[in-house]
Amino acid sequence: MCKTIGFCGIIKIMSKDSKIVLTGDRPTGKLHLGHFVGSIQNRLKLQNEADKSFYMIADVQGLTDNANNPEKIRDNLIEVALDNLACGLDPKKTTMFIQSQVPEIAELTVLFLNLVTVARLKRNPTVKSEMKDKGYGEDVPAGFLAYPVSQAADILFTHSNLIPVGDDQLPQIEQANEIVDSFNRFYGETFKKVKPLIGNTPRLIGTDGNSKMSKSLNNGIYLSDSLEDISKKVISMYTDPKHIHVEDPGSVEGNVVFTYLDIFDSNKTELESLKEQYRKGGLGDMVIKKRLIGILEEIIKPIREKREELSKDKESIMKILEEGTKDARIVAKETMAEVRKAMKINYFK
Repeated sequence: MCKTIGFCGIIKIMSKDSKIVLTGDRPTGKLHLGHFVGSIQNRLKLQNEADKSFYMIADVQGLTDNANNPEKIRDNLIEVALDNLACGLDPKKTTMFIQSQVPEIAELTVLFLNLVTVARLKRNPTVKSEMKDKGYGEDVPAGFLAYPVSQAADILFTHSNLIPVGDDQLPQIEQANEIVDSFNRFYGETFKKVKPLIGNTPRLIGTDGNSKMSKSLNNGIYLSDSLEDISKKVISMYTDPKHIHVEDPGSVEGNVVFTYLDIFDSNKTELESLKEQYRKGGLGDMVIKKRLIGILEEIIKPIREKREELSKDKESIMKILEEGTKDARIVAKETMAEVRKAMKINYFK
């Protein structure tokens, strides 16, 4: 008998209108403000609204481009868990689990691979962009090329139907829905289509003004950064190269500091006044940078302090992940029983 209320028979208990959410992070480094506005804020909101909420640490996906450095994945696993817990993810409301410890995901991935062509995987714009960034060319690891299939398995083993993502992950949702269509067409109605949920800030640019905020590009402000770290990063931000003197008129458009203020400054009336003053001339870059430093410190400080407190007992964090993984496996086993029956490969009933 299942001891965890709400997990046994989840597929049968949940109605077709149930809101089941899955989110996750690759454990390749600590999380930054891009993760916070792009996904974490939504997962915190949804854990109070959804019928069921899952959070996955995607260590298998992290290994697709770190196969020669598993220590990096292992060392950062606890870090991404700490970041989420410090932001307010509640293990009583959200099932937190480790991807590699749910082997049914790998089994489902293998079955899904038969439903996707290599040509289709190469056309995925997110994969294409990341392959270019990493300089893979044709020498791309098969696991990396196929990671959208693994993501589909991550989503569908829980029968999740609402996925908070950044806009760069929309092609992955599209590919997951193509797999749903193919599976249901071949084997009968088994999975439901997935809906993406874009955050209020679908993509936060990096502190350098280029691309998106990224761990690999070293252009992020982290949720664990000290006030000194935040200050250094904001002070180095790109503003307007023509705004040399305080009295010079400056451009707000393309100005990274104002881009961040638009997102994080809650006093929109005062912000609009500052923009007008900056455009006319008479407002120095350091004034707006100091304003941004104060706003970001107000957001990050409570997260940082809670994170420091939680990190004193990492064994408890691992226990949360262990218990959550046990619960996720209950769901995974039930899903795989359903899948095997649909595919007529349930030989030993």
